[in-house]
Amino acid sequence: MPLQFELCPGRPIGGDHPCFIIAEIGQNHQGDLGIAKQMIRVAKECGADCAKFQKSELEYKFNRRALERPYTSKHSWGKTYGEHKRHLELSHDQYRELQRYAKEIGIFFTASGMDEMAVEFLHELDVPFFKVGSGDTNNFPYLEKTAKKGRPMVISSGMQSMSTMQQVYKLVKPINPNFCFLQCTSAYPLQPEDVNLRVITEYRSVFPDIPVGYSGHETGIAISVAAVAMGAKVLERHITLDKTWKGNDHQASLEPKELAELVRSIRLVEAAMGSPVKQLLPCEVACSEKLGKSIVAKVRIPAGSTLTLDMLTVKVGEPKGCAPEDIFDLVGKKVKVTIEEDDTVVEEAIENHGKKVKC
Repeated sequence: MPLQFELCPGRPIGGDHPCFIIAEIGQNHQGDLGIAKQMIRVAKECGADCAKFQKSELEYKFNRRALERPYTSKHSWGKTYGEHKRHLELSHDQYRELQRYAKEIGIFFTASGMDEMAVEFLHELDVPFFKVGSGDTNNFPYLEKTAKKGRPMVISSGMQSMSTMQQVYKLVKPINPNFCFLQCTSAYPLQPEDVNLRVITEYRSVFPDIPVGYSGHETGIAISVAAVAMGAKVLERHITLDKTWKGNDHQASLEPKELAELVRSIRLVEAAMGSPVKQLLPCEVACSEKLGKSIVAKVRIPAGSTLTLDMLTVKVGEPKGCAPEDIFDLVGKKVKVTIEEDDTVVEEAIENHGKKVKC
């Protein structure tokens, strides 16, 4: 059984607990606090467990030349990449306001700390867990410092190899056992052939003592639902209010109707996963009574006869009699009474029926 731990207060993950669904707002709020609040409400109304943002302290995430680089993309909010990122970056006070708003409407709130100083701020903000974005998964000093904060961690694996993920496991596990890995491919939007959901199965084999999840950047919901059916215990998907908005992430994000359908479909699949025990269920009894078959005499069988296979057939019989799967065990048994052609073979008609055959 995979490790279970409390990712948020009162909300464990792993084992048989429901998949924890993260609505990744990221920076799809366009730098607008009002839109950010609207997106938190959408996440709540659609049934997500958590609304998540991305927090950077830009001078700690980028070097000076990266911030000064000209940025002429159609998605740009400024002449340089630094101007673009500053437009999208919410302030500490705005984060505190968003956290209060999320608490007010009843949804968990956190963010990916995109650099060590951002993690320090989020720790001060008292978020329930840290999300490690794929770009920092092989940033071992960052991982070590984040793990030492003692909060649960959700670690994406885009752009990484299995060898790197094994190193991450060895680094984090002794410091902080409460973490999980998300299978992820860092492409926006992600094509189905690059998703590689089988990695979820491989992770569960290689890391049997941590929960495993999925962070998806594909379009639509089918692949994410399949990930949950394969055992994903945490699911993260980007959300937007409008896929046509300016920004690289919007096209790979879910609009509100899609997010609501994703949550509904996941909960439906979880209910359908049910029990691993195969048995006749109460809901099947009516069908079994109506259409379940029994062993029937193909010919008239006089009392005292020894049964052979050519005396027997299988039909829907009235009354119910010996089960079809016992037909070979009846061969060689003697009948105590005459069984007329086309009559059901019942257990009372068979000598010593309880010894080798169960009717």
